[in-house]
Amino acid sequence: MEKGFLVAQLVEKLRASARAAEAASDAAAEEARDGATPAERREDSRTALEFSRMARAQALRASELRNAIDVLAGFHPAPIARGARVALGALVEIEDEAGEGQTLFLAPVGAGEEIHGPGGDGFFKVVTPNSPIGGALIGRREGESVAVKIRGELREWTLVWIG
Repeated sequence: MEKGFLVAQLVEKLRASARAAEAASDAAAEEARDGATPAERREDSRTALEFSRMARAQALRASELRNAIDVLAGFHPAPIARGARVALGALVEIEDEAGEGQTLFLAPVGAGEEIHGPGGDGFFKVVTPNSPIGGALIGRREGESVAVKIRGELREWTLVWIG
């Protein structure tokens, strides 16, 4: 599969999130500035302060997303050879003890996003090397298992396919 398609899709999702964060920042900043009359602001300055904090937090989120987009601009995942170890850019299919499978895309940023293959072919969850499962998968081969504690529960998966 052409992984450039997956990277481009991830960039678009992050751009949309950045635009939403910027819009929320602008709206909160406007509300902090103009949302109440001067008398109301004197009486309850906490509201303006909260909107101001929200504006800063959303602006920071937008900045982080723009930085993530910059990282993806230089990310060009290569095909993974049969029998190779999991590395950044890999597509990995894993199964749990019950045989429930999922396919993951190991990217440098974008953890938690869901993307799909060309023509809607398959859904992939993005994980990063910094995430518990992404970190556990790095360096593993097909047939190996990983155990990861998620929300206090130990989960185990077997690598079924690496591509």
